[in-house]
Amino acid sequence: MTDLADLRAAFDNQARFCRDSGSPFSALVLERVAAGTGRAPPYGPLLESWFEATPADLLADAVPLRLLGGFHYLVLSGRARRLARLYPPHSEPDPFALGEALAEAAIAHAEVIAGFMASPPQTNEVARSLCLVGGFLTVAKATGLPLRCLELGASAGLNMNWDRYAYRFDDGAGWGDPAASVRLAGAWEGASPPRDAPVRVVERAACDQNPIDVTDADSALRLQAYVWADQTLRLERLRAAIALKRETGGVPDRADAADWTEAHATPRPGVATVIYHSVFLQYPPKAIRDRIRAAIAAAGAQATTEAPLAWLSMEPNPQEVLGPFEVKLTLWPTGQTRRLALVHPHGAKVRWLG
Repeated sequence: MTDLADLRAAFDNQARFCRDSGSPFSALVLERVAAGTGRAPPYGPLLESWFEATPADLLADAVPLRLLGGFHYLVLSGRARRLARLYPPHSEPDPFALGEALAEAAIAHAEVIAGFMASPPQTNEVARSLCLVGGFLTVAKATGLPLRCLELGASAGLNMNWDRYAYRFDDGAGWGDPAASVRLAGAWEGASPPRDAPVRVVERAACDQNPIDVTDADSALRLQAYVWADQTLRLERLRAAIALKRETGGVPDRADAADWTEAHATPRPGVATVIYHSVFLQYPPKAIRDRIRAAIAAAGAQATTEAPLAWLSMEPNPQEVLGPFEVKLTLWPTGQTRRLALVHPHGAKVRWLG
């Protein structure tokens, strides 16, 4: 394949994933972009950095999702009115008309979209807390200690509030505050996690290379733009989580994840330190990933029963990149690693194994 063929294939592959995930409109947008991709405008200048990229690099950089977010931002911000008339909640548009409107917006607002192309998507998908909550409950149950929660790659830090959400599992059981404004439920297979665990979060902190402050209206809008436009429930859930975050406060630290982990991972007596992340570890360079792993392992070597350390992750399986994501938990001082669940990338489905 030529370099541009690889690029078009990346958009087509992402389109198939969107369609399979119940997002036919987002798939249509990506298909129209793929059909119009070339070296010339409208898309050539925006995609030039990836003309020579390998399929693996295109996947790692989430190039189609960057552009998809840019278009959605134009619609949400009211900048591209013609395009907005073809976006949800309107009925599915004529593909030709959509293609024309996308091309027009890409040229008229090239600088805005270029800003989206310059950084990886920051989805901060709130439903990923449904995938992670079982891990937190498992740590609390196993240690009997209050939790000190440290999130890597936290974006706006919405999942720092995981214990303030309400959860519903398919067996009818629930956990959390039933009056919570953010309510999480998905297709849950398997038993419930240990809902009787004594949960008390005594410290929460997070880092991100480019943290989003949701008290800033435009930043909050940018975060919403990364949600696929035809997934209304995800948008409503995100907006509820943003409103809660504005109440509780706490912007993640602007920091390199490796530096931050090295500075914060040391376990402390009287609390269970939980380092956690979701769909994050694929983005940093290998050298940074290696430092993060080394820092966590070094902290784990210092853990005791009175000062345990947990590493909770929700990440794709590198051997099965198109398959379900995995939730894994390593708990020190034993250092035992368990695969707790297989999950959908957006938290729509959880197969609990724990």
